[in-house]
Amino acid sequence: MDIQLKKGLLEFCVLAVLQRSDSYGYQIVKDVSACVEMSESTLYPILKRLGASGYLTTYSVEHNGRLRKYYQITEEGRLHIQEFLEDWQQVMDIYYFIKGSEA
Repeated sequence: MDIQLKKGLLEFCVLAVLQRSDSYGYQIVKDVSACVEMSESTLYPILKRLGASGYLTTYSVEHNGRLRKYYQITEEGRLHIQEFLEDWQQVMDIYYFIKGSEA
């Protein structure tokens, strides 16, 4: 798969995980990896971009005497997923056109 396409799709996978519930880095990697392989070194730049875009926020919770950073999707993040799903229908129409099938 094209690396740029995969990179973009990983962002939506991360948002999808956070749409289910707030989560922290290691757990996000584990959840996303059920669908597509992802490492923590890939995750953190994605989280930074999503935060800078306003698609998620963070907060900390104490866990075993240490602060654990949690990520939470924003309303803008939810709308971003919805826009992606609407756009993806166009991608599928193009896919079926290229494949020579009807949608």
